[in-house]
Amino acid sequence: QVQFVESGGGLVQPGGSLRLSCVPSRFILDVYDIGWFRQAPGKEREGVSSISFSDGSTDYADSVKGRFTIFRDNAKNTVYLQMNSLKPEDTAVYYCAAGHFTVSTGTVDYWGEGTLVTVSS
Repeated sequence: QVQFVESGGGLVQPGGSLRLSCVPSRFILDVYDIGWFRQAPGKEREGVSSISFSDGSTDYADSVKGRFTIFRDNAKNTVYLQMNSLKPEDTAVYYCAAGHFTVSTGTVDYWGEGTLVTVSS
């Protein structure tokens, strides 16, 4: 079993930035893809970004390309999601996840509990 410590969510104005952090309860960055999903009120959960355990390749939803960056620090056992130029439509609960997937396909084996991001003036 894997749990996650997610942090970095909060309230930010449109155009602002936040950095989300995800720390798994044990070192899995070399065996699992890690990604971020989000769920806005009244909407289905969607993939936002992922990073491959094998080669570090990244994937992004079209809605966040050019604004969000996912990266990992293996020494700190942490995956980050840097979110810039935030828009009100980015408001959602963001979930860290581990499995074998990209943003549009694959299998998630473990889910975090989520951190709320609110973009509002």
